Amino acid sequence: MNNYNLLLGLSLSVSLTSCTTDIDIKQHQPNNELVYKNESLPIEQRVNLLVEQMTLKEKVSQLFDKSPTIERLGIPEYNWWNEALHGVARAGNATVFPQAIGLAATFDEDLIHDIGNAISDEGRAKHNAFIAENNRSMYTGLTYWSPNINIFRDPRWGRGQETYGEDPYLTSRIGINFVNGLQGNNDKYFKSVATIKHYAVHSGPEVSRHSDDYTASAKDLTETYLYAFKHVIAETNVASVMCAYNSVNGTPACGNNELIQNKLRGEFKFNGYVVSDCGAIADFYDRKSHNVVTSEAEAAAIALKAGTDLNCGDHHGNTFSFLTEAVKKGYVTEDDIDVAVKRLLFARVKLGMFDQSENVPFSNISKEAVGSQAHLALSQEAAEKSLVLLKNNALLPLKGDEKIALIGPNADNQTILVGNYHGTPINPVTPKQALEQRLGKQNVLFSPGSSLTSNIYTHFKPVSADHFFHIDHAGKQQPGLIAEYYPSNHFDIQPTKRVIEENIDHQWLRSPINNDIEQEFAVKWRGLFTPLETADYLFKATNLRFTLDGKNVDGAITLHKNKLYEFTAEAKFNHYWHSNVIQPTASLSWLNNSENLTDNALQAANSADVVVFVGGISANLEGEEMPLELDGFSHGDRTHINLPASQQLLLKKLKKTGKPIVLVNMSGSAMALNWADKNVDAIIQGFYPGEATGTALTRLLYGDYSPSGKLPITFYKSVDDLPDFKNYSMQNRTYRYYQGEVLYPFGHGLSYADIHYNKLDHNFDTETNELILNASLSNLSNFSADEVVQVYLSMPDAPIITPQRQLVSFKRITIDAKSDKMVEMTITRDKLMYVDDNGNAQSYKGRLIVTMGAGQGIKMSKSSYLTTEILLPQ
Repeated sequence: MNNYNLLLGLSLSVSLTSCTTDIDIKQHQPNNELVYKNESLPIEQRVNLLVEQMTLKEKVSQLFDKSPTIERLGIPEYNWWNEALHGVARAGNATVFPQAIGLAATFDEDLIHDIGNAISDEGRAKHNAFIAENNRSMYTGLTYWSPNINIFRDPRWGRGQETYGEDPYLTSRIGINFVNGLQGNNDKYFKSVATIKHYAVHSGPEVSRHSDDYTASAKDLTETYLYAFKHVIAETNVASVMCAYNSVNGTPACGNNELIQNKLRGEFKFNGYVVSDCGAIADFYDRKSHNVVTSEAEAAAIALKAGTDLNCGDHHGNTFSFLTEAVKKGYVTEDDIDVAVKRLLFARVKLGMFDQSENVPFSNISKEAVGSQAHLALSQEAAEKSLVLLKNNALLPLKGDEKIALIGPNADNQTILVGNYHGTPINPVTPKQALEQRLGKQNVLFSPGSSLTSNIYTHFKPVSADHFFHIDHAGKQQPGLIAEYYPSNHFDIQPTKRVIEENIDHQWLRSPINNDIEQEFAVKWRGLFTPLETADYLFKATNLRFTLDGKNVDGAITLHKNKLYEFTAEAKFNHYWHSNVIQPTASLSWLNNSENLTDNALQAANSADVVVFVGGISANLEGEEMPLELDGFSHGDRTHINLPASQQLLLKKLKKTGKPIVLVNMSGSAMALNWADKNVDAIIQGFYPGEATGTALTRLLYGDYSPSGKLPITFYKSVDDLPDFKNYSMQNRTYRYYQGEVLYPFGHGLSYADIHYNKLDHNFDTETNELILNASLSNLSNFSADEVVQVYLSMPDAPIITPQRQLVSFKRITIDAKSDKMVEMTITRDKLMYVDDNGNAQSYKGRLIVTMGAGQGIKMSKSSYLTTEILLPQ
């Protein structure tokens, strides 16, 4: 064994006979006298009373994400896994807000709090409905594994879309408000549990996250990687932290005493529970992963002793089940297990799970909260505030009488509305739908124009009913497919239900077997399929497999007009972790691959006044640990950040038509839009803006509001000048340390209004050591507009390398047309400090360069910001 076993803190002197065994059932009171259910007692006392009655086996069973019932103690089954990154996810219909990176682009703390509150309303409503039907499956609980407050340090990371960007301060402010919104402000109960993740030093690559060891200096830890965790914990009552897959400075994060015991629980005073990322503890002994121990019992003991309380097992199973063996071997004691189980039960009691429902204030939130008009309006507001106007050569806003050529693979692609970790939108609106509604279909000439990238297309449509037939008992051909439903994932039994269905385009709101809300079933379809024209076709099968004439279809296939093909398909829905048994979906879609998309797009452009090109990428290309490998994309990450070649080629051809072009780029990460920046007339960045994407975009195009979103990340010209993806030093990373010229800087975002920053005054309060800034702003235009006022500091006299500039404050304000406004910003004492090489905060003395404005001051007009130099007192 290697020295890593020293982390176990093994107490080999512990007498095995002193350990509680499964046979040693403790004395307990009858179920009708369970004292811990006395709601008048303090929560800590209730938890202690409960744990005192549990056997070792029962305690260990509660340390797994799928916690079983303990009937004799009145503990119901509970599944800890749920998601709420930008709306209640994976549990059927829910309001879908902009992806997390888009929420950060709003720079609006109050809005984020309102969104967190709306999400927890919908989460409680769903939970109440699930419990009413005794549905306790995955994604029905109240413990949300959100938000992701990792730093988006490298644009290649596919999961960066889940974060609040590259700046620690912005991340902390968005995270604080999201957590407070999720958890609520009730003194006695959590509305829901928020989990800040992934602790720590985690931002790709995806493909090697289970084995990577990232080195981070003490300065980078304090200044960058741990900053948001520290401040969210300090300014919220956040109940949970998720530890990461990777190792940090030689030790797996979920078994890292320095990170969890010393920093998280010691320095940051975190008193909630820690949950592992799913499978992370098994990575300790997995030979293809960290492989630092040889047994499950050792891995479980290391994680528990370090302070990880809950094991999410994923496909590895429950490593913590080996804690009983670890107790017998003396690796841990039952007291160690008590600490973890008490933290978990504290959260469940705090959620009101053991109390009378009439006493829990959130138990009366009904399903009407889900997708309410107020929540949909909030989603639209967030979408509008998240859109960033990157460039505008006086083309926008459009006048309203133009004929539009709407082109691009994302113009009618619902995937770009939602990003990843999402629910099923209530009222999804694509750009095509919104523009046609506003202008009429006759004034919107649509063509996808190209693939998203390579041979990946987005304009699939469900195969309609006029293509499917079956032979009835009389031997006659009839419309529709024969669908046979089975109560499990086995097809070797008789089907429970047989019906005729028009086509395959389903979202089952309740089980087709027994009408339950929890759905675990299988279905087979069979019949005949015929195309209405001869062409090459591409199919997209969502959550199903299908055959034509007994052969699996892979890639483009030539089908002949009116020919009958034997058709079969099957789908299974079960409790495996990535399979959703709540409102599952299955669909068969296709497209005609014989169409000349380029010619169609050019024809539309030549017949229109303005080209609106909606392109970019999607969460089908960037995301979490994906198998995809294409030019620019690898396993969910990106290998370069260029606009896909198919779209770039089409844009250049559209440019030759001479028509003005608006590029709407949809992506969860930075794009090197270098050619577009020089050649198109306007560029809008959308970070997967939620279900109101089309509505928000259309209103922006026509000037119904002035854009106000700001970039929460740097848009680089390429990744060529960035450090290696696996290098976690902050040197030459993000706007704070990057030395090269960028395409669009962090904090950038244009407005339709003409807002001038006129005068900046300052006052240093020697009693509080706070810097008070006052600026006068003027809106010279006819647009009322929101403005995000940002303050950056530079410390040129610091004795070590410090950020070249650092965001320390921001404020979203509204300035009416043709009006002036005074803005006051207070820079607190902790912002006037720098972090030394040992990771310690030091008071700064000397020249302080202060920039206040609509951005950092880079690539901005002189009227858009103010800069002053202040000499801080010694």
